[in-house]
Amino acid sequence: MTERATATLHFFVEGRVQGVGYREFTRRAALRHNLSGWARNRLNGCVEVRVSGAAHDLDALVEMLRTGPPASAVRALKAIEDDGPPESEGFVIAPTI
Repeated sequence: MTERATATLHFFVEGRVQGVGYREFTRRAALRHNLSGWARNRLNGCVEVRVSGAAHDLDALVEMLRTGPPASAVRALKAIEDDGPPESEGFVIAPTI
């Protein structure tokens, strides 16, 4: 990660967020804001996201995650500060767990 990486956040997004392009929407938004990480569906119906980058870029992503793509309906967004190592460069869609 570059020196721009100042924080890592872990998100759990609930609502109509699977089968609507939410993970790809998140991937594109993260890359647009120079963030690294991953997004995956969970068997409980939520989308989990872990992302690292500069605080102002993370703030911009949070606003986008609250809205989601047009077909989604976000009911809840839980964000947790993550003290683990930052994500490496790039953003991937990870397998469902």
